[in-house]
Amino acid sequence: QEPYALTVRAGASLRAVARELTAAGVLPADWTLVALGRIERVDRMIKAGNYEIPRGTTLSGLLAQLTQGDVTQTSITIVEGWTVRDLKQALRADGDIAKIVVDLADGELMRAVGALGQQQPEGWFFPDTYFFASGATDLSILTRAYRTMQQRLDAAWVTRAPGLPFDAPYQALILASIVEKETGRVADRPLIAAVLVNRLQQGMRLQADPTVIYGIGERFDGNLTKRDLDADSAYNTYTRDGLPPTPIALPSQASLDAVLHPPPTPYLYFVARGDGSSEFSANLADHNRAVAKYQKIGR
Repeated sequence: QEPYALTVRAGASLRAVARELTAAGVLPADWTLVALGRIERVDRMIKAGNYEIPRGTTLSGLLAQLTQGDVTQTSITIVEGWTVRDLKQALRADGDIAKIVVDLADGELMRAVGALGQQQPEGWFFPDTYFFASGATDLSILTRAYRTMQQRLDAAWVTRAPGLPFDAPYQALILASIVEKETGRVADRPLIAAVLVNRLQQGMRLQADPTVIYGIGERFDGNLTKRDLDADSAYNTYTRDGLPPTPIALPSQASLDAVLHPPPTPYLYFVARGDGSSEFSANLADHNRAVAKYQKIGR
C-alpha cells in the first residue's frame, strides 16, 4: 500500500496530527496516538517536517518517527508556468522518485490522484517545493500537488469578486494559467488579469499568444508568426471566442488571486515592451500606437 505523505507544520499538536492520520485511515482512532504520547511524555515533542508514514506502522514506531524527526527528505520543485509535460519530465529525471503513474494516460492519471470526473491534468498541480522521503512515488507527489491546487482554487473561488465572467472554478483556473504565461513582470500580473477579465466580460476575444503556442505544442520553434495566429485550433484565442478548453500551464497562487480579484481598470489591451514589462491601453487607437512603438506584431 502507498505510504501516507504527512506534513507536520511548526507548532502542530500531536492531536491534530493524529486526527489527520485517522481521517486518512493510517490510525484506527486518534486518541490512541495521543494517549501513548502522554504516557511516554513526548506529546509535545513532535518535530515539524515531511514524513512518509508506512501503512500498518505500529503506534510506538509512528510516535518514534514523529518525535525523532525521522525524515529522509529530498525535494522536487514544481515551477510556476510549467506544463504537465514539463512536470512529467522532471519526475522521470528524478532518481529519488519511484515511477508508477507518470506514463499513464491523462484520464488514468487523474483517476489515480483522486480527480474523479476530470480527464485533463493540465493546470491541476500546484507549483511549490514538495519534500519527500527518498523512494517516494510519483503518485504521492502528484496527489499532494493536485490536492493543494484543488484547495487553493476552492479557497480563492469562495472569496471571489462579484460579477466575474466565470460559471465554475475550472474557468478561473484556465484564465489563471493564461495570466501565468502572459506575465513577464510580477507587478503587471493584476493588470494583465484585469485586461483578460474585461475582454471576456465585453465579449472580446482574448487574443492571447500563449494559448496559440500551447496549441502548436512541440512543433513551436520559438517564433510565433501571423500564419500561426490565423491557423484555427481549439487553443487559438484569436480565432475562437471565450476560453480555451483547458488550462495551458500550472498557475501560481498569485495568478489565481489575480483572476478572482482583478483590480478595477478600463484597460482592454496590452503589449510587451521587450523588457519583461507590458504597456496597457484602454482603446484600440492607443494600443495600436503602443504596438507600433514596441513590436511589429502585437497582441
